Amino acid sequence: MPSSRPDRIRKLLADLVGFDTISDRSNLPLIAHIESYLAAHGVKSERIVDETGQKAALWVTIGPEDRPGLVLSGHTDVVPVVGQDWSHDPFKLIERDGRLYGRGTTDMKGFVAVCLAMVPEMLEAKLATPIHLAISYDEEIGCVGVRPMLREVAKKRIKPLGAFIGEPTEMKVIIGHKGKHGVRATFQGLARHSSIAPEGVNAIEYAAELIVEIRRRAFQLASTKATNSLYDVPHSTLLTSIVHGGAALNIVPDTCTVDFECRGIGITESREVTDAIVAWAKTEIEPAMRARHPECGIDFEEILDYPALDTAADATIVTLAKSLAGRNDHAKVAFGTEASLFASMTDIPSVVIGPGSIAQAHTPDEFVEMAELEKCAGFVEKLIAHCVKG
Repeated sequence: MPSSRPDRIRKLLADLVGFDTISDRSNLPLIAHIESYLAAHGVKSERIVDETGQKAALWVTIGPEDRPGLVLSGHTDVVPVVGQDWSHDPFKLIERDGRLYGRGTTDMKGFVAVCLAMVPEMLEAKLATPIHLAISYDEEIGCVGVRPMLREVAKKRIKPLGAFIGEPTEMKVIIGHKGKHGVRATFQGLARHSSIAPEGVNAIEYAAELIVEIRRRAFQLASTKATNSLYDVPHSTLLTSIVHGGAALNIVPDTCTVDFECRGIGITESREVTDAIVAWAKTEIEPAMRARHPECGIDFEEILDYPALDTAADATIVTLAKSLAGRNDHAKVAFGTEASLFASMTDIPSVVIGPGSIAQAHTPDEFVEMAELEKCAGFVEKLIAHCVKG
């Protein structure tokens, strides 16, 4: 292993990028690699495996185990590359002009690589406050993989003091983000030949009524903007995102699915908004469908859910994050993170801070600047010094 910190970060990031951890496949080879790296440094890790046995998270404690510590948290999964125009193999790290290219470099294997690269420094220091590494999976499909790990953390006798979630923020201190609730509505109509269309129940046309109502409520939300908001879009948002239906031009469509989401500013607002839409559809649309035929109707399915994050600006974890990052400002972002689950599931106060820009996340030729990774390493270095003091 190269001795200099930047070389350690490069090597670890190259290793992590080399594992294809798109969310629809196993992350166990990557997890085994991290476990081996930690074991080589004499560090034990706790593996939390999902129900399928094909995914796992890691919980690591460096320092005294009988005291509350601080968490550095990152996910190992990445978004797909299919259909994207990459100039090179997305699962091979390439460095050009101070930029490190590869899938997940900024979202968010760069942060994980920095944390792992700083393990030797953590071990050399005499930590009075422990540092935990929380390495999760399936964040990209709804913050799924961190939940079993947090349930295990909640069972522990000693609760961490706070958590830093390393999503790409250009090392800005993020104290809040919107929550999200996604719903799939499946309309069951009645197929008939289009020449006798009145005898059928057109699932697409009834779905259209729902879509129009979603749009109406979205305008309503946009008209009630939050004052003095730190969000670039200072109101909750609502939209229809995916619609599937119909089989042929001459057939009355008997099925249609509509996926819609709300991103809410309030902690539970996203679910409250979508629940109200579901209740409206069951009252206003479904009875009309069943009046036409008793087997027609709408099934609703939750497809994604995480709460908003709203950490107080004067919270101890925010003050600490600003001190470690060397800045006095804070902000909020529209994209969601696992930070809100640390707060809601385990009551661990959390902020989001990590290297790279969200503008590079999920894009072809995704990259993170080496300077950003070095800034993040400086943050962790200061965290180590803070944890030595206790």
